[in-house]
Amino acid sequence: MDTGKIKSALADITAEQDPTLKSAKLASLCSALWAERGVELVVVGGSAIEILTEGAYASGDLDMCHANKATLSVDERKEIMGLLDAKGGPRNWQVAGMYLDLLGPAESFAHTPFRRIEAPYGDFLVMKPEDLLVERVLMSFYLGTSETARNCAKILVSVALRGEIEMNWAEVRRLANLPEYRNLPQCMQLVKEVADELKLKSPLHPD
Repeated sequence: MDTGKIKSALADITAEQDPTLKSAKLASLCSALWAERGVELVVVGGSAIEILTEGAYASGDLDMCHANKATLSVDERKEIMGLLDAKGGPRNWQVAGMYLDLLGPAESFAHTPFRRIEAPYGDFLVMKPEDLLVERVLMSFYLGTSETARNCAKILVSVALRGEIEMNWAEVRRLANLPEYRNLPQCMQLVKEVADELKLKSPLHPD
């Protein structure tokens, strides 16, 4: 991507008032620049949930990891972020009026694919919702009760139960039974709670 297009994209992202669109546009631009160097990025954490739920959950920043094993040196990162007039580094940056964290390899246990989102500067990847859900449920109780993580998980479940994003519930059950999580009862409880609120049947409960 030439410098003229990068400057135009940065101006667009800086001016964007919708925080979710702003995150998506920045993810799109960063993904395009990293891809030119053989590294595929993926949006993770609360940022991924914000994009998947189209802003029903607000993250406030953008977290991205490597989707493949390829990586970049510190100097290469600095070169790319310099093109974006970014401040900070080597992992935490301020760019186009946003906080951007560029982390290590993405950790995913789900067998489902990353979600691909169309955006102005090229498609970008978002973490699998099955991973996101089980992880957020774990975070909601692992080190004491976290209402923030719990509410985040409930929003994701609500969007999935309404059919606005695709969720593989069999995969959620499998993940929740893995040694890394072992939180199936908590997942079942939270999904049933949201399903009851929506007057729907919980997909994690047997007939």
